[in-house]
Amino acid sequence: MDEWRERRRGPAHWWHHGPAGWRREGDGSDGPPPGRLPWRTTVAVTVLVLVGSNFAAHAQPHREPLDGYARLLLLAACALLLWRQRHPVPVVFGTAVLALGYLAAGYPYGPVFAAVAVACFSAVVAGHRRSAWAAVGLLWGGHLLISLWLYRVLPPPGDQGAGAGQELVAATWVLIILSVAELVRLRREQWARERADRAQAGRRRADAERLRIARELHDVLAHSISVINVQAGVGLALLDSDPEQARAALTTIKAASKEALGEVRQVLDTLRAPGDAPRAPAPGLGRLPELVEQAAGAGLEVTVLGEPPGLPPGADLAAFRIVQEALTNVVRHSGSRQARVRLEHGGGELRLRIDDDGPATGADAGGSGNGLAGMRERAAALGGTIEAGPRADGGFQVLAVLPLNDREGR
Repeated sequence: MDEWRERRRGPAHWWHHGPAGWRREGDGSDGPPPGRLPWRTTVAVTVLVLVGSNFAAHAQPHREPLDGYARLLLLAACALLLWRQRHPVPVVFGTAVLALGYLAAGYPYGPVFAAVAVACFSAVVAGHRRSAWAAVGLLWGGHLLISLWLYRVLPPPGDQGAGAGQELVAATWVLIILSVAELVRLRREQWARERADRAQAGRRRADAERLRIARELHDVLAHSISVINVQAGVGLALLDSDPEQARAALTTIKAASKEALGEVRQVLDTLRAPGDAPRAPAPGLGRLPELVEQAAGAGLEVTVLGEPPGLPPGADLAAFRIVQEALTNVVRHSGSRQARVRLEHGGGELRLRIDDDGPATGADAGGSGNGLAGMRERAAALGGTIEAGPRADGGFQVLAVLPLNDREGR
């Protein structure tokens, strides 16, 4: 039904803001018309024009006196202002033509130009600059013709042409009106750009936060579920032949799942209201012994060489997650049951190297394939690098280089 209505009114839709050549410049769209008519300002302008024209008529006795036709022209010009926000282009041209007809009839000069000024201002602010300039140019050009040449044949009888000074004053007022309208338009466009920039920055921050949370969840779940998967396989294989070993596997599964739930809860805490403190500190390299113990539960013997330096919270978390993801990949993809983690620091950087002797199993471990990408994103966010690839002897190596300075605080 809505589509049928839109098609039905389509041919006349241009009247909202003029035909295609009159449409708003800059974005190519007309924009939705305001819902309410500007009654108050229109009534104020109408009172100003009618009262001011009466005073002008007393001061210009040589012009035609105000009669019913003059007041009708003035009222029509002011009444058009009610639609200056919905139809700015037709209104600015309509007020210009009515003002020109008023002057051609020989009626007194006065506030009739106020209606044209208001219509011009609204058209320029709405983005219809060329239409406003064209309408004001039409009025000024017509006034030149009347005051310099046509005054001889138009009322009032015996009228004299205007001098260059009068026309210069009229041109100055035209330029002032257009300049003020342009300034207001530019300021509104600047406000609109600032609002758009703020909205875009907010979207970027939201995207970055979603990516961070997704990366955290991936690292937490990938490691824990890999341990659970390995131990579940061991438990199933030994359930009948070695119940005690199966019980140990189930105990490891329970501990790994509890650890995973705690870290997932900690990650999800960041989605709470701003200002709430996290329930637990973020993990760091100080928890490497726990990570080694979890890996041992999955059947992986990990040797740690070197002592972790003091790191800022963001770098400490990134280093921990990189080691965690690298060991998870060893559990998933390597046939080796031994891995080495070497920590070296100096020269303002931390070097993390995680090795296993391989070979790759080639089996589908059920991962998402985002582990290496997540490690690289973490390192890049701190200004570091990640190199990962097979070694010449058949093993696999992950080398992370992270700066020791706190980029988060800068």
